[in-house]
Amino acid sequence: MNDSPILCAGAAHWDVIGRSRRPLAPGADAPGSATRRPGGVALNIASAFREAGRRATLLSAVGDDPEGDALLGAVEARGIECSLVLRHGMPTDLYVAIEDASGELYAATADCAGLEAAGRAIAGPLVDGRLPRPWTGAAAIDTNLDADTLAFLAEALGEARLVAVSCASAAKVASLGPLLATPGTVLYLNRSEAEAYCGEPCADAGAAAAALRARGVGAAVVTDGPRAAAHVAPAGLWSAEPPRASVGGVTGAGDVFLAAHVAATLDGAEPPGALSAALDAAARHVSKETP
Repeated sequence: MNDSPILCAGAAHWDVIGRSRRPLAPGADAPGSATRRPGGVALNIASAFREAGRRATLLSAVGDDPEGDALLGAVEARGIECSLVLRHGMPTDLYVAIEDASGELYAATADCAGLEAAGRAIAGPLVDGRLPRPWTGAAAIDTNLDADTLAFLAEALGEARLVAVSCASAAKVASLGPLLATPGTVLYLNRSEAEAYCGEPCADAGAAAAALRARGVGAAVVTDGPRAAAHVAPAGLWSAEPPRASVGGVTGAGDVFLAAHVAATLDGAEPPGALSAALDAAARHVSKETP
């Protein structure tokens, strides 16, 4: 196991995942199943890093309530360092998703009021000396964070070896400027998010990656569901096809992909090999997800 921890900053909350046993339509009330499990982009990434044999330190905000106690207990059981997580007086955040009978996401909503209210305070350990600043290891940043927090992290992580930025939604792309200007940053996003960033349609992940590079993004990895993914950097552009996988549930697959790609990169894999390793990890995650 590599002893250098990866800093994971962003959302940590409970996921409630409902799965319908019948086709869904707006307004439908269908039988199915529901589960609750730890989730959130930063927490999912930290969990995937642990599964890849790497240490992970979580920076987030969790309610000082029984749900928060239970969540952090589950996080600690996964071997994730969470002593630096901010506790606040609001309810612990919650993500609710509905998946159709095939495991595809039908609709979702995230109540991240606690994380939003905490803002830059989640990065307090980088201010008060509990974490070294500047951070020189690797970090993964969830763009659910507000623009001020992202700008602060960009400054604090300016000497990091690798900063993996997970573009959580197309609505967040406008706040990425400071992070994208940070050396060592790799932007992770799907094709629709890349299209939103570039302001134009892209035929596939490779075209999206090229468009990002043309707009000044130093390095990016673009996924496109079951189609080829692409990685663009100053040294070139690479693509790889994902393996075929049955879909048991897609929630968290992008976070697993990012963590596997970062882990492979830090282990010295060349871009094509890192892409393939990440696609394999995401396929395994999708196939085993059964609420």
